[in-house]
Amino acid sequence: MQYCLSRVPFPFSPWPRPMTSHSRIEPTSIGALAGWRINTPYGSALVSQQGAQLLSYTPAGGRPLIWLSEQAVFKPGVPVRGGIPVCWPWFGVYDRNPQSVRDSVAATPGAASHGWVRQVDWQLAEQYIEADTASLEFTFEAPRNHAPGWIHHAQLTLRMRFGKNIEITLSVRNQGVQDLTTTLALHTYLAVSDSQHVNIQGLEGHRYLDTLENWEPRQQQGAVRFNGETDRIYLDTTTPITLHDPGWKRDIRLQANGSRSAVVWNPGAAKAARLADMADDSWSHMACIETARVLDDAMTVAPGATESVSLSINWSATS
Repeated sequence: MQYCLSRVPFPFSPWPRPMTSHSRIEPTSIGALAGWRINTPYGSALVSQQGAQLLSYTPAGGRPLIWLSEQAVFKPGVPVRGGIPVCWPWFGVYDRNPQSVRDSVAATPGAASHGWVRQVDWQLAEQYIEADTASLEFTFEAPRNHAPGWIHHAQLTLRMRFGKNIEITLSVRNQGVQDLTTTLALHTYLAVSDSQHVNIQGLEGHRYLDTLENWEPRQQQGAVRFNGETDRIYLDTTTPITLHDPGWKRDIRLQANGSRSAVVWNPGAAKAARLADMADDSWSHMACIETARVLDDAMTVAPGATESVSLSINWSATS
């Protein structure tokens, strides 16, 4: 079955809603990519084998929750704009990562942003179906010399569970003989009614680096609001983060475990217009709140050990 992304205008859902009380996991094609469509009584999701990436999620009878670009490219080796990409073994611009990460990963300076696991196929290891939940488990092997400068042997496992909440866990197992230090992110794109009218709560008083202002350190005053292009790395984030969307009368709550850093991003109008895989106005329909391990929160995994980062997303109606 060939999957085609229709250009359905927001705020209407481009995904079919489940018509049964039983959960289902069905293989499908997404352009030139392999994937799965998941339906539970609580909502419907689309997942690609490339990157083990959740591409979209829509609660049953509701608005889209996880945003997917209408102009996303579904071709092997091309990152898909939207969903929840896995960024690893480095986050963002490689040269901006801590020296400990660059020493460990040893990629070529100027390497593509966000590492290389979101552009390659993962293996579907397990799938579980219950009456009201569905789960997928993917693995990815990164042996020595898998990529230029890569001297480690690591195995990644990504587990997704869809029920009343969305639960995602990324585990990194070091199967090599020396410490492995990386940065990473679950790069979560949230669908919103209008990014200019939402606000993000739970980061008040936190330190952050404004990457658009020469990485200047600042402190968050009040709720986070979008007034144009935004790219901030928040530090010491241990409490839940909530996106309040008055237009769609909805709160989206993100609870991370195993992470002390988060990234808030929106390209704004000018940058969105320069990105070929985003419609010019798409910046107003999305907001990224990324569960991360970056900067001094980089992940170090000892030989034979496993470290994990998990994210739980739930949503509720507001008045």
